[in-house]
Amino acid sequence: MSRATPKLINFAARLLTYEALPGKPAAGDKSAAFRVCEHLRHALTKLTGPAGFKALLNRALMLAIADVPTLSAVKVNADGSLEGLGGVESQAVDDQFVRREAILIAQLLGLLITFVGSNVTSGIIQDIWPQAKFDDLNF
Repeated sequence: MSRATPKLINFAARLLTYEALPGKPAAGDKSAAFRVCEHLRHALTKLTGPAGFKALLNRALMLAIADVPTLSAVKVNADGSLEGLGGVESQAVDDQFVRREAILIAQLLGLLITFVGSNVTSGIIQDIWPQAKFDDLNF
């Protein structure tokens, strides 16, 4: 069952846009989706532990692959980090590319909302991105 509602996909796309803004510290050649997942990994590992976050991201990836088969090249490492987005990144960066990344992030957020609730999820997002102006964190 997909947890990537249109509202979550839209919000995830905004998170990706925020991560891709000029002047933000870059993570080498890593995609915005990789950076968003890394921020979430660091924050959520405190809550779920490394194995818990890895399981959450693995499930989000499996759900996203159902909508975006090209994401099957992506793997979750033992530490919960993503690997293989480079293969996906080599495709043209266009609206469809951003949507594919947004679906992955939306699936992760949807699972997080299911397990810890929308208020806790909103708080985590505000803690990670305090400078971002997300007025609509009511999931």
